[in-house]
Amino acid sequence: EQVNELVALIPYSDQRLRPQRTKLYVLLSVLLCLLVSGLVVFFLFPHSVVVEDDGIKVVQVWYDKKNSIVILAITATLRIRNSNFYSVAVPSLTSQVQYMNTVVGTQQITNISSIQPLSDKLVNFTVKAELGGPFSYVYLFCTFPKVKVHNIVIFMRTSVKLSYIGHVTQSALETYHYIDCSTNSTAALDLLPSLAVQDAAQAKG
Repeated sequence: EQVNELVALIPYSDQRLRPQRTKLYVLLSVLLCLLVSGLVVFFLFPHSVVVEDDGIKVVQVWYDKKNSIVILAITATLRIRNSNFYSVAVPSLTSQVQYMNTVVGTQQITNISSIQPLSDKLVNFTVKAELGGPFSYVYLFCTFPKVKVHNIVIFMRTSVKLSYIGHVTQSALETYHYIDCSTNSTAALDLLPSLAVQDAAQAKG
C-alpha cells in the first residue's frame, strides 16, 4: 500500500515534460487558418462585372406620312462578362435614345437574366424611338429618293443594374451609332400594331 502512495520526482529538465511537436502543430494550424481565409476572400470577394456594347443588330423603320414622323425600333446587344466565382443577377436595364441632345425614346426591362460564374452573356433589348415634331425634317431626309445614303446618328445611354451576394452596383454605357432610316431597312407596316401591343404589355408588367 505504501508503494502505491509513493510519488515519483522527475527533474524539470527531463525531455518528457516538453512536448516535442507543440510548436509545429500550432504553426500548421495558423497556416491552415490563413490558407482557408485567403481562399474564402479570393472566391467571395467581388470582382469586376464588365458591360460592353455589342452593337445594334436590327433597326425596323416605319413612317407616319400624315404627321411626318419616323418611328424606329432599335434592337441593340450588350455583352456582360462575369469574372466572379458566383452568379450575377441582372435585375433591370434602362436605355435611352437621344437625337440632337433630345430624348426620343426610352425603354426599361426588369428581371432580365442571370450571368453564370466565369462566363459572359449577350443581352438583347429593343428601344422604340419617334422622330417628329421639331425633327420632321428627318422624315424628309429618310424618304428623299435622290439621297442614296440615309444614315442618321443617335446617342444611346444604357444603365444596367447588377446584383450579387447582397451587393448591388450599376454600370452605365454611352455610345453613338449610325443607323439607316431608309426604306431599305423598313419593316412591313403590319408590324407596327404588334409593336404597340408589345409596348402595352410591357407597360402593364
